Amino acid sequence: MYKTLLGSQGFRKGMDLYFKRHDGQAVTCEDFFAAMRDANDAEFANFLLWYSQAGTPRLKVTSSYSAETHTYSLKFGQEVPSTPGQPVKEPMFIPVAIGLLDSSGKDMPLSSVYHNGKLQSLGSNNQPVYTTVLRVTKKEEEFVFSDISERPIPSILRGYSAPIRLESDLSDSDLFFLLANDSDEFNRWEAGQVLARKLMLSLVADFQQNKPLVLNPKFVHGFRSMLGDSSLDKEFIAKAITLPGEGEIMDMMEVADPDAVHAVRTFIRKQLASELKAEFLTTVENNRSTGEYVFNHHNMARRALKNIALAYLASLEDADIVELALREYKTATNMTEQFAALAAIVQKPGKIRDEVLDDFYGKWQHDYLVVNKWFALQAVSDIPGNVECVQRLLDHPAFDLRNPNKVYSLIGGFCGSPVNFHAKDGSGYKFLGEMVVQLDKINPQVASRMVSAFSRWRRFDETRQNLAKAQLEMIMSANGLSENVFEIASKSLAA
Repeated sequence: MYKTLLGSQGFRKGMDLYFKRHDGQAVTCEDFFAAMRDANDAEFANFLLWYSQAGTPRLKVTSSYSAETHTYSLKFGQEVPSTPGQPVKEPMFIPVAIGLLDSSGKDMPLSSVYHNGKLQSLGSNNQPVYTTVLRVTKKEEEFVFSDISERPIPSILRGYSAPIRLESDLSDSDLFFLLANDSDEFNRWEAGQVLARKLMLSLVADFQQNKPLVLNPKFVHGFRSMLGDSSLDKEFIAKAITLPGEGEIMDMMEVADPDAVHAVRTFIRKQLASELKAEFLTTVENNRSTGEYVFNHHNMARRALKNIALAYLASLEDADIVELALREYKTATNMTEQFAALAAIVQKPGKIRDEVLDDFYGKWQHDYLVVNKWFALQAVSDIPGNVECVQRLLDHPAFDLRNPNKVYSLIGGFCGSPVNFHAKDGSGYKFLGEMVVQLDKINPQVASRMVSAFSRWRRFDETRQNLAKAQLEMIMSANGLSENVFEIASKSLAA
């Protein structure tokens, strides 16, 4: 936020003064703040509340446009939720980087903004300004832009200029527009994520009511546009076409439903893969490389985009795609691409999956970090009944219950699979409960970390709550239970 407010040169001035004053000293956040303020003769008002006031601010933004006066207004209202020990919160200093897009998707030049009874000119040296930083410091305030020739679409919080939760009056059409046109990559990505979250929650509701699932054609079009836009950074495309995780969607639900969320995310992935199969195949083909591994942005971005395209394709029931993934696995010149191909293959149970997993282990068994990734890949699998596979892997010669990293990879990895850890029959909870009791006798610190997977058990339906609670009570009743595990388990039960 300092850099957003001060610019690169101002931030550098602040850093220079900070080191001049405090090099070799033990310092505080206030010392850093003072250096930034003094070096730039800046007025930061209530900025220090970021260090003393708990909680994430919620910023609500509403907009209005006047065709008569050619002005565009943005009204901000902020609220910091109460937290233990701080029931009443003061307004925060929130830097909001903003740009306005015209109907063609181009950034509009910003000439001036009216705020607090003053008209502030935004241009400098006759150069147009397309992004400006608004300083929101009060509970409610308004900024009015002048000389706006048409109703714009606002690009708010560009570059994630402040760590807040943003609520705006942007419609889905506005978000699709930003997804297709915004020059700010963060906001373009965020527009896609907001749309994806809305879409997934809507489809979850349909699934729960036994309604047919239908994917919005605009969402498919947005993905197609990004895949076909050669001007975009490939790493950005890879991130932009990655759907929100199942855990993220469950966190937004009043009662988390792992089965519905998993079914919906699987449906969307398959539908996108089916409708964009040609584009994904082209993406894999155009980003394939037989050269030596090179660690730079260009090649990292190329690998990221190719690997996400292959992962989408692998969701299809298509023998040709299996062959493609196998070919990518066998011809890969580096572990990044080989592991991505392996991950694509292991989505489907069967002989090919088992053979490739064995082959990968045979090649990398000398590298314990890679073996940990191999364990985790199998543990987090969404294949139904995967708890049995994880139980077999406990007996694998490379696994050692006394090795914390092995435990985190296999048992911790399994807890990261919503569909299997939260299985309706309670098999996932039962497995973890038994492992925690065993681990507690070997390494209480590791066991306490594992039992924390139960900490949010009240977020789920009554059946799952009862099953998880039973395992926590079983753990609590174990003879010789360590203080580490007792603390986490008892607090989870009391939550």
